[in-house]
Amino acid sequence: MKYMLLINSDPERATGGASFEDWMAYDKSVRDAGIFVAGHSLADLVTATTVRVASDGSRAITTDGPFAETREILGGYYVIDVPDLDAALDWAARCPGSRDGGSIVVRPVAEFEG
Repeated sequence: MKYMLLINSDPERATGGASFEDWMAYDKSVRDAGIFVAGHSLADLVTATTVRVASDGSRAITTDGPFAETREILGGYYVIDVPDLDAALDWAARCPGSRDGGSIVVRPVAEFEG
């Protein structure tokens, strides 16, 4: 089953306290285990643009930045293919982003036929 690991961190500590080497080692372990489906690190938060459609559907409104009232920012993700939720949670706990105030949100990927 496929699971998305959403990597969140404190905006003041975008790397979650992990070194580049920590991230490279985790990435290698996911790939070596044969469970890697997809994954990316996101560009700096200041590059974001938010799109909202007017309530009457007449136009799209864009603003620079996410402007979300949150204590965490989404820094990247992995999609992994593992047998079950327990395995996904184990891989999430190994992720450097889960340390030093960061968190990993684990969600099953919905698969639709058609």
